[in-house]
Amino acid sequence: MERGAVIVAGFGFRRSVTRDSLEDAFSLACAGLQPDGVATVEGKAVEDVFVAFAKGHDLAMLAVTPAALAAQQTVTQSDASRAAHGTGSVAEAAALAAAGARAQLLVMRVISTDGRATCALAQGEDR
Repeated sequence: MERGAVIVAGFGFRRSVTRDSLEDAFSLACAGLQPDGVATVEGKAVEDVFVAFAKGHDLAMLAVTPAALAAQQTVTQSDASRAAHGTGSVAEAAALAAAGARAQLLVMRVISTDGRATCALAQGEDR
């Protein structure tokens, strides 16, 4: 069986995030690319707004453990993100971790217009 590429949209977001915030960050990051799934840190993956967003786009939803998140090398280095989650960017780290071992960042973290959500894209091998 031949393996194909998989693209994952990783998200970071505040508690006050709205569906519009997620949509905005997603739209800014994707710019013509179509992800196969969305990912965020496991504690936030169960948030109703995130679940509804993923279902609304018919995308697989992936929860990333805090350890897997912290193990990723991110381009963006946010002090607040590092203090809260052990990584420079939750969006970049979630995308990389969920896309697999040889994943590469396609789009660095972008921030929604209202500042409540971030999104980044990574590509890896289909598992």
